[in-house]
Amino acid sequence: MSDPDDTAIAETLMVLAGRRGHDKSLCPSEVARELFDEAHWREHMDDVRRVAFELARQGRLDILSRGQRLSPDMAHRGPIRLRLG
Repeated sequence: MSDPDDTAIAETLMVLAGRRGHDKSLCPSEVARELFDEAHWREHMDDVRRVAFELARQGRLDILSRGQRLSPDMAHRGPIRLRLG
């Protein structure tokens, strides 16, 4: 089985965010764990974050750090959360 592509990552991001609703957020690792096996999900965190930032540029997701909305066009370090945009 091949790894999920960006489209599958985007779809999973939106499904999981949709399940949470507009008032709650999720960790990008939840998406990685959903798509990749337990031994390898961490290797795909950059892919999940990259796709999440693209969805944020489209206005479909918000990226949060410490409860504050972040610009998807700025470099960010540290943990982030995602919610419906």
